[in-house]
Amino acid sequence: MKSDPMQPDLFENSSHSLPMPPSLRPVQKKLESLRQTIRRHDELYYVRSRPEISDAEYDKLFRELQELEGQHPELVTPDSPTQRVGGAPLDQFSKVTHEFPLLSLDSEMDEGSVLAFDQRVKRELGREQIGYSAEPKYDGLSVELTYEKGIFVRGATRGDGTIGEDVTHNLKTIRALPLRLKNGTGYPFHVVVRGEVFMKLPDFHALNRRLTEQGEETFANPRNASSGTLRQLDPSITATRPLTLTCYDYMSPDPSRPKTHFEAVSALDSWGLPIPQYRRHCRSIEETLAFHREMFDQRDALPFEIDGIVIKVDSFQGQEALGVKSRSPRWAIAYKFPPRKELTTVQGIAVSVGRTGALTPIALLDPVEIGGVTVSRASLHNVEEVARKDVRVGDTVKVERAGDVIPDVVERIPVPGETRGPEFTPPATCPVCQSHTIQEGPILYCTGQTVCSAQLKGSLEHYVSKGAMNIDGLGKKTIAQFVDEGLVKNLSDLYLLTKDQLLALEGFADKSATQLLEELEKSKDAPLPRFLIGLGIRHVGSHIAKVLANHYGSLQAIQRASKDELQAIYEIGPEIAASVESFFQEERNLAVIARMKDLGVQVQDIAVQAAGTAKPFSGKIFVLTGTLDSMSRDEAKQKIESLGGRVTSSVSKNTDYVIAGTDPGSKLEKAHSFRVTVLDEAGFESLLSDNGFSEN
Repeated sequence: MKSDPMQPDLFENSSHSLPMPPSLRPVQKKLESLRQTIRRHDELYYVRSRPEISDAEYDKLFRELQELEGQHPELVTPDSPTQRVGGAPLDQFSKVTHEFPLLSLDSEMDEGSVLAFDQRVKRELGREQIGYSAEPKYDGLSVELTYEKGIFVRGATRGDGTIGEDVTHNLKTIRALPLRLKNGTGYPFHVVVRGEVFMKLPDFHALNRRLTEQGEETFANPRNASSGTLRQLDPSITATRPLTLTCYDYMSPDPSRPKTHFEAVSALDSWGLPIPQYRRHCRSIEETLAFHREMFDQRDALPFEIDGIVIKVDSFQGQEALGVKSRSPRWAIAYKFPPRKELTTVQGIAVSVGRTGALTPIALLDPVEIGGVTVSRASLHNVEEVARKDVRVGDTVKVERAGDVIPDVVERIPVPGETRGPEFTPPATCPVCQSHTIQEGPILYCTGQTVCSAQLKGSLEHYVSKGAMNIDGLGKKTIAQFVDEGLVKNLSDLYLLTKDQLLALEGFADKSATQLLEELEKSKDAPLPRFLIGLGIRHVGSHIAKVLANHYGSLQAIQRASKDELQAIYEIGPEIAASVESFFQEERNLAVIARMKDLGVQVQDIAVQAAGTAKPFSGKIFVLTGTLDSMSRDEAKQKIESLGGRVTSSVSKNTDYVIAGTDPGSKLEKAHSFRVTVLDEAGFESLLSDNGFSEN
């Protein structure tokens, strides 16, 4: 009998590379039989909810496999059920560029908007009737799953839709996720699937009960629990948490893919992947609306949280014709449920300072249960919202879990004869560091980015990041130790760290401590644009930092610039100007910068470009896709910007050049559709040379 070329060879995943000795073939056959049996029972229990054997019988099979693999470690395969938990804790997650964009969805809350979506789809496709695929909108964490030859090889979080975090080891701990697709089901060589990691409500409540008993902080809702668990740096912790998974999108556009979304999800099911428990093929928008009503009626009886349904044009041909916007498809929407609401009393209004310095008013409430979750705090969003809703201490308010996740004060409910408290007064200083606050639009911000402890971890992570001061050896975990141990209380304290202090911390040995101190010493020679980025001034990213550096030439000149002077610069608007001025007017920030200089940090001045001169790429927009052999993307970006060009993340009609390396993504197709000039690596290097680029 011939083997299916789409399926992996039975022995090709073994860790040994030599031919299989005849004496081991019976052992290998027994191992594979045990693995296939355990995989089948995993699918029946975790995916189909139809177990055929008892837990004790399952445990006996699993122990037998463990013992046999222990006797023959050279025959252990990466897709074995025993390999779900393993690997040392990580310092941080590596970044992953998605093969296909993981788009977000436009949301609608009323039937009229959904009918308008249907009318637009019909008009653009020139059809009188459209078939839709509808499924519950699970409330969890979106992930990308990649299989090669049927073996699970990589999993990543959605991130910003283009770049996510590699959480492969954590995903392997989820029993509902097959490490190997079913043999003989005709899956392609390469499969990319999108899914949602979530936690069932009974499992969520049991987890919170266990955390409470252990004296640990509980999770506010299943979504937070899922996100926090999947992003644990230690996979062994993730393995103790009851995560599960559903898969709802077959993203690989290979020729063998079915013609419709509904059929494609059915194919995922046949391969052993878990798919949405409730889904429906709808022949019209009316059937789709009926499905929405049915799911809304069943919502409280479901064992997991959903906040609506997702409606997708079923035909892949129709999806391709409709296309996508910058961040969402034109062929799909989320039709949300009305949020759950309850009444309670405001006991106080506190102000929370976030990692970005934004001050958020928080209503402290008499505890109230909404949809099975006890709510005692709710967001008032910003100072303008507090004023608009006129919420005060002692008021009766209506509270909802917006999207069934974040508690939100909807409105004040007047009570006859009540005596109301005073109006809420926005704080003039940060409640954490007492720096001055500044209002941008409806939001108050703390101006003490370099000293505010609420922002400190985020500020330090930003300062040492690759795009800013590029200090190796300082990951999130290390920075958290510095702050938690009280070693670093502002940016300048980084330059006071000693070897003895580092050696006393977890994860440091003599070599790593020496290397970090060398990196910190090297960073004292600070290019002006990078130093500006590192300070974390709101709205000042890499491009604006270069604009300011090129215009003023020195940090001292930027510090003295007024808002009006800043706003007169091309590309500097009123928000950026106000943010820069307020940052350098805050005495605490100036004190930290002065202290950094005292500790040896020298911010390099740069030559100011003469007025009226233009660089060769001035006004030109570039997009990079694929992998370049001779340089990294960051290096390519620096070369483009040194000649006056801009690098953006997406292709549009305004793009001038797309630089395509090996394995380019969908940006290349979009470039061709917009008739944008595409250059390979050799063409890019020639363009740089022709326009006078110099490495010096």
